[in-house]
Amino acid sequence: MSWNPSLEPDYPTGDAVDSVETVIVPRARDLGGFEVRRALPSPQRQMVGPFIFFDQVGPAEFLTGQGIDVRPHPHIGLATVTYLYEGRIHHRDSLGTDSWIESGDVNLMVAGHGVTHSERMDDEKPEPVRRVMGVQSWIALPEDREEGAADFIHVASGALPELEGEGKKVRIILGSAYGERAPVETPSEMFYLDAVLEPGAKMPLPDNHEDRGLYVMTGEIELAGDRFEAGRMMVFRPGDRVSFAAGPAGARVMILGGATMNGPRHIWWNFVASSQEKIEAAKEAWRAGDWESGRFQLPPGDNQEFIPLP
Repeated sequence: MSWNPSLEPDYPTGDAVDSVETVIVPRARDLGGFEVRRALPSPQRQMVGPFIFFDQVGPAEFLTGQGIDVRPHPHIGLATVTYLYEGRIHHRDSLGTDSWIESGDVNLMVAGHGVTHSERMDDEKPEPVRRVMGVQSWIALPEDREEGAADFIHVASGALPELEGEGKKVRIILGSAYGERAPVETPSEMFYLDAVLEPGAKMPLPDNHEDRGLYVMTGEIELAGDRFEAGRMMVFRPGDRVSFAAGPAGARVMILGGATMNGPRHIWWNFVASSQEKIEAAKEAWRAGDWESGRFQLPPGDNQEFIPLP
């Protein structure tokens, strides 16, 4: 049986439960020069499906010479997904990847046993004002993938399936929904959608996934007789048929979920693992700083500095 921290055998089902099982209000986090809203992990929920981390980045504006500037840092046991609405970020990693993350693209970095990357806004000719808005999320890896090789997959926005009609436009970022599938191999069964709705437009959630959540990026939605404004995440019970409608100004939402993990995960700094021992081993490897023959290497082209172990 898969693990879900909010379900117990004696919980009511069907018409006896509310459509919304959990409402999460993100916490503001200062990452040094810019602020994010963190919905996952939260006191109410560690994960939604395999999604264990969900940060709304921006909207933010930076003057020339300023911006996101995250030095090389390590990851294990997870896959990162960076998805931008606006702006661009320079990604470099220890696999040798040197790529600009652009609006609407999918960028999936699988850490496995270990990977190092940096995220910067270091355009050679930056605009006078640079804007950025998007989401960075982490996906917990199944236990049999935690010790696997690292990988980086980039898919341009034009290659992603889009569904449009009845006042809504839905882009499938990862996984499958509504009979369509994104051209990205994922570590486990999941789905991840970017949906833009015109005022009053209605939309059902996919019903072919065990765990499902919805995050309101802009505007507001009406769901189960309640209104939810931007910056709210709702999580739903498995099997319930759920639909929502955009408010009078429309809405943009991220919808996510998938199969739940076989148990909770340990999470510390940038590390995720099924055991504390794996976390401790990664901490020691990063602290050792053996970039030539150790577990972690620094990204080629961005190897002059790094974030030390907290």
